[in-house]
Amino acid sequence: MKGSKRPIHAVTTWFRRQPPKMKAFLAVLFGLTALLFLRIVVHDHDSLFVAAEFVHALGISVLIYKLTKEKTCAGLSLKSQELTAIFLGVRLYCSFVMEYDIHTLLDMATFGTTIWVIYMIRFRLNSSYMDDKDNLAIYYVVIPCAVLSLFIHPTTRHHTINRILWAFCVYLEAVSVLPQLRVMQNTKIVEPFTAHYVFALGIARFLSCAHWVLQVLDTRGRLLTALGYGLWPSLVLLSEIVQTFILADFCYYYVKSLVGGQLVVRLPSGVV
Repeated sequence: MKGSKRPIHAVTTWFRRQPPKMKAFLAVLFGLTALLFLRIVVHDHDSLFVAAEFVHALGISVLIYKLTKEKTCAGLSLKSQELTAIFLGVRLYCSFVMEYDIHTLLDMATFGTTIWVIYMIRFRLNSSYMDDKDNLAIYYVVIPCAVLSLFIHPTTRHHTINRILWAFCVYLEAVSVLPQLRVMQNTKIVEPFTAHYVFALGIARFLSCAHWVLQVLDTRGRLLTALGYGLWPSLVLLSEIVQTFILADFCYYYVKSLVGGQLVVRLPSGVV
């Protein structure tokens, strides 16, 4: 067992010593390699979206276990959950008035669970909530997304307000995890259940991003033109990529801790 860990330890040590630009290049290279692997192995790329929802559900299940069995919300960001509820609520409204499909049902289930998590943190487990660590003001996230959606939104035939709201929920989803990352940055040590939940978010968002990128490649760009014209199609794809890279750094340290047999994830200064 120790012999199998030595090459991994050597690789992680080498990676940690690389300058930031080299780390960014290697991360992009790894992402492109993973996309190529998925394109070859997964024939129905729509199944990647289903896989993303399944992994997200696993993460939520871990969160539910933490809140019900461990009776603590330590390490969780209430603000991230509130941002999640906001973009899900807006997306549900858009789904009902613009395009009702299976995604709407999945969003309803996630929205209901998120509201329950918010209730547990605010009222049932408030004594364990790290209010001083959850210190990223929501308006720093919401206002830029709202302003951006006013100027760059879909060019479909739907009502202007609905198109702006659609863009708003896309932008907000991309950055809704930022308060959770701030909590982990402040604590430096992430306990197992929170780490599992955030890692599941990272994997789910990578699969969702892969679904979008591969769909664009499969349609030779026609998918982007189907979304409208102007900057909106590009920003939709960029939002998916941003969601993935925001969590990429944490996922690296999660895997490193898991391979090293550590129960908690220790983050050095400057991470996330």
